[in-house]
Amino acid sequence: MNIPAILSKPQLIAVALLPLAIYLAIKVGISLLTLNTSTPGTALADSLTQAINSELKVIDKRLTKLKPKSNYLVVNSTANEFYLYEADTLLAQGKCSTGSYVLLKNGDLQQWIFKTPKGEFKILNKKKNPIWKKPDWAFIEEGLPVPAINHSSRFEYGVLGDYALSLGDGYLIHGTIYQRFIGLPVTHGCIRLNDENLALIYKKLNIGSKVYLF
Repeated sequence: MNIPAILSKPQLIAVALLPLAIYLAIKVGISLLTLNTSTPGTALADSLTQAINSELKVIDKRLTKLKPKSNYLVVNSTANEFYLYEADTLLAQGKCSTGSYVLLKNGDLQQWIFKTPKGEFKILNKKKNPIWKKPDWAFIEEGLPVPAINHSSRFEYGVLGDYALSLGDGYLIHGTIYQRFIGLPVTHGCIRLNDENLALIYKKLNIGSKVYLF
């Protein structure tokens, strides 16, 4: 499964650390300003202060550009929580379920790690009353022989909830018949929501809306 991550892991970490970096930069700037007013001959401090202010403006512009203009979703796969935003406004937050990191092997031939990918994604498709087409691993996991690609046993109705939003490569945001497990890392890589939150996110996100997974 090749997921195109627009933001690499180092970039995501850098974004996460920006508030701390800004705080430290401001603290340094204040210290230099204090030095400037109390110590004669502080041309160097003036230069450093100007440089810091200039960098802060650059960082602020970059952050502004990174923010989507429309609704978007952020998923914390460690805490199994989601955050639905409209620009800077948090519309909703709650529990979800993400990948279990369970390793499934089919002898020495195949193996799968059930993890939720990380990075920046887009909603590629939206469906009401989705039908799950079971992949090969679903049969191997159940100890069953793998049927032909379009065999009727691959199609299950009602197990994905009322809606599904595709992120590509088989990863979906969908519902579940096991809502008591919401908040736990129990999926095969998809993002599961309860019925209420799934309906809200289906309504608020459009095709092309950004989804950030970390």
